[in-house]
Order: sequence, then C-alpha cells, then structure tokens
Amino acid sequence: MPLPRGRHFAVTWSIPDDFGGMTSALLRRSRAFVRLGGVAVDVLTLDTRPDYPSVEARLRAAGELVDGMRLVNLWDWLRDAPLDAADTLDLAGFDPLRGAGRAESTRDGRVLTRTRTAADGEVLQVDHYRADGTLVASDRRDTAERGRPGGRSVVLCGADGAPVRSFPSAWALYRWWLDALRQREPSFIVVDSKTVAPFALTYRRKRAVVVHVVHNSHLQGDGGLRESRREVFENLDRLDGVVVLTEHQRRDIESRFGEQPGLTVIPNSCALPAVPVRRERAGGVVLSSLTSRKRVDHAMRAATAAGATLDVFGSGDPTPFRALETDRVRLRGYSPNARDVLADASFVLLTGRSEGFPLALVEAMAAGCIPIAYDVKYGPASVIRDGRNGFLVPSGDQTALADAIRRFEALPSRRVAAMRWSARRTAAAYSDEAVTRQWARALRAAEQRKAARWRQDTLVTTSNR
Repeated sequence: MPLPRGRHFAVTWSIPDDFGGMTSALLRRSRAFVRLGGVAVDVLTLDTRPDYPSVEARLRAAGELVDGMRLVNLWDWLRDAPLDAADTLDLAGFDPLRGAGRAESTRDGRVLTRTRTAADGEVLQVDHYRADGTLVASDRRDTAERGRPGGRSVVLCGADGAPVRSFPSAWALYRWWLDALRQREPSFIVVDSKTVAPFALTYRRKRAVVVHVVHNSHLQGDGGLRESRREVFENLDRLDGVVVLTEHQRRDIESRFGEQPGLTVIPNSCALPAVPVRRERAGGVVLSSLTSRKRVDHAMRAATAAGATLDVFGSGDPTPFRALETDRVRLRGYSPNARDVLADASFVLLTGRSEGFPLALVEAMAAGCIPIAYDVKYGPASVIRDGRNGFLVPSGDQTALADAIRRFEALPSRRVAAMRWSARRTAAAYSDEAVTRQWARALRAAEQRKAARWRQDTLVTTSNR
C-alpha cells in the first residue's frame, strides 16, 4: 500500500500535553504512513510553546513519534535556519521590544520570547530570540494603532539581528515556511486542525496537494453550520481533498453544499490488541475532556443511577463534576495511558453532543470494551449495532443511558462474550493497514484532481491573455 512519492506533512496548531483524539489520530496516521506507506512524515506546529524539544523527547519515549517522523515547530525552525534576505522589506511596523520587564518564556535559562499585551491581556506583540540572544522574529499585531489590536507585521532577522524578511500577516509567513520546507518537491499536506484549516485554503501551489481532515461535526445542535467551520465549508472546492470520518457526514455535507468531488470518507484507525474477551465485570470508563460538549455529568449520573462503577479519565477543570463523585463514580484526571484501561473495563460511555468518529469508540471496541453511546451525529451510529456490539440510546436521555448500563450488566456471561467478539470484529475493519490503503487511494486521487485543475486553470489564463 505505498503512498504517493513526495514530501508528507501533517499540520496542526499545537501538541498539547494532555492531547486528545484529534492529535492521537494524527500521530497514529503518521506512524502508519511511515511503517506501511513507506514515506517520512513531518508533523508541523505553529504555536509558540517554548519546550518542543522536551515534547518531542516525551513523544518518542511513549512511541507516539517513530523513526521517519519529525516534530517541527515554526519558531524553532526559524531559530536554526539560515535566513536569506528578501529583495524588499516593509519595516513600518518594526519596533522590537527592548530589555526585560515583559512576559518572558525561557528554555535552558535563556529567553525564548518576550510578549507585550493590552490591558485586557490580549497579545499585541511577541518577539522571538535565538539561543545566543539575537532577535529572530518580531510579530507585532497592533500596527494600525499602537495599543489596539489591528494590523499585523512579522519581521524576520538574520544571525546578527538585522531584518531580512517581512510579512504582512501570519498566513504569509506560513506560506513562505511551507515553501521553504518543500523546496518545490511534490508534497502532500494533511491539515487536521480546524484552527489551521482556513489558512490551508490559501496555500495553492502546483506540486502541493492540500487535504483537510474534519475530525468532528460541522453542525451546531440546532442543525446550523458551526461558525468555526463556515469559512472552510463554504470554500471546500479550494482544497484538493477533504476527509470526513463517516459516510453519514459526507451525505450531510453534500446535501447542503452540493456534490464535492474531493470529499472522501476515511475513518480513524486503531490497533487490535490481544485481550481476553471473557473478563470480570469491571465497571465502566469515560475517556473524554471535561467540557460541557462532552456531557460527562450525564455519564456520571447514569452510572450512579444504575449502581455501576465508573472511572472518568480526561483533562479539564474537574470542579463542576466533583459533586457527582461517589465511592463508585470517580474522577481520575488526565493520564497519557488512560486507553490501557479499555482492556479491563467492561463498558465505555460516550455522551458527547456531537462526534466525528471518536477514536475512543473504535479503540474500545478493539479491546472488547462495549460502547454505550448517545445516538448523535456522526460516529456512534456508524459502527454500533444496538444490542449486538454495543448500545445506542437517545441523545441526552440519562434515564435511558442508565437503563442500558443495567441491561448490559444483567446479561449472561456468554452473551457478553459474544458482544465483545462482535465489537472486535467491527474494529478489525479499522486496522492501520485498511485505513492506510484508503489514504493511499485518496491522496493519489487528490493529486490527479489537482493536476487536472491546474491544467484547466492554465488554459483559462492563457486564453484570457
């Protein structure tokens, strides 16, 4: 299942310490690209966190990054790269911060950034420094009127701290960076972050195939388009490919926006671990961030009503959920190894308001851990066959959720074992091998569409001269 030849990039905004399903899926896909697709993958980040060398070391130690993968942060790359001079410079907004007294981030005792903020805390300027203290970049965000957000100028400086390049926006800098990384080679750029996706619309290069992966629902609770998705979804044809995780979501997108030739369904992949199908009734788990969208409080109340044990793993503020803890329903906080509990847990609860294709769902089924989920768009209903490999209950119905827990825990052991086998058979369709084959086909198809469209655009431009 070789992937198309060229440079391969996975682009996201950041790698949080307590990263969840989207970042896990990105890293897993990238490892499969290396191991099965025969290509190297650079994981690109754009944020300013100061400790990416430590992040990379932790990810490698945990097996999240493997040989053939690199973690490359924009600002760290700039610190180490030889920066050549541009023909023209616009230094109208160039006003580097002087000395201490600003908020600083450090690495190994050296100042990495200095930040100037408005009275309300909004960032107005970030200056970035090399290890030797020279200025490498000044990112000013109040060029229209000092002290008020508006207008932007990013100026890069050479090894001596003198300006060599300027950009009128962050996106212009990102485009230049991608050009520098690619070196005009054929490239495949997969953008996972919805924060980065609007920028991806603007990166148009003849030999660069740009694909966006939609990891969650594009709809609000009332069925309207999420504002955070509007710019991208109203301009899908400007991307070379768009990947969604379920067929249901593809149909909904095309019913609203018309046929989309570049729209493809590729689910997240998972491993199929060797775990006992017969196991003790060990209670349930939740693997979820502690946000209102995930409705973890529903899971906790339902488990309590059903008399079941439940361990909740996830990042976020636990304060709103503390009152729901009992001696059987417990908040465990964030753990990078939380998914290991799926091999022992009896069931997993999924109570989000909306889902793309939750990684925890297919990982649980691969481990023989039975999903009990709200029937929401898009993930659970695409894989769960109610009563056979899991349970679906009406969204938001906590009583029905508690009833499903009771019903499952009352089943005879042979029936439970059969459900676990069925769940594992379902998950087998989402193996790294199967999903990487789908990616290989999708990227080749996107490359062909890109080439055909580029030829057509060239013909149109030539005929209009």
